[in-house]
Amino acid sequence: MSNSFPSRPSGFGRSVVAAGALCGLAVGAIGASPAAANPARFTTAETPWASIKHPRRGFMIAYPANVFHPQDGVASDDGRAFVSPDGKARLLVGTFDNTADFDLTGYRNYLLQENYKGARLDYERTTAKWFVISGVRGDTMFYERVSFTCGGKLVNSWAMLYPVAERRLYDRVVEAVAQTYQPGSGVGGNCE
Repeated sequence: MSNSFPSRPSGFGRSVVAAGALCGLAVGAIGASPAAANPARFTTAETPWASIKHPRRGFMIAYPANVFHPQDGVASDDGRAFVSPDGKARLLVGTFDNTADFDLTGYRNYLLQENYKGARLDYERTTAKWFVISGVRGDTMFYERVSFTCGGKLVNSWAMLYPVAERRLYDRVVEAVAQTYQPGSGVGGNCE
């Protein structure tokens, strides 16, 4: 599996990246500008963080600015992609309308079939409103968190893809980023 983003179902709006992109996501960036630094120096206590919040839908997440920086040319109304300084790891964040009318299980199955076919899952969890899938496909590790809000009309998602060989570092990054994640349901929290 490459670090490019796999496809998503039709009817979900524009993709995060051009053809072959993973999960179209709508996000606006706020916070500190990332400094290109060596990701091997990542520590939560010493790392500058940048925040992302969709101004209309309320989705929020933060990421270590010395590990990821915005990927040039890979931003749209539907999403944002971030890349490590060496280009080997990617972070996708955002939110989009569930115009294909998936339920949580259906969308999870879609992702496993279309984006992670043949992957070996090493962690998965499903609740009534969200799921996480994480595992290995080829030489790439992935972690994806998907939340359905507004009665399933809004899909909030973030994913991280990184080399298995660098799992020791990026597993820690995933854990730190996951603690900052807040799915959105509109600015006032009422699914407007």
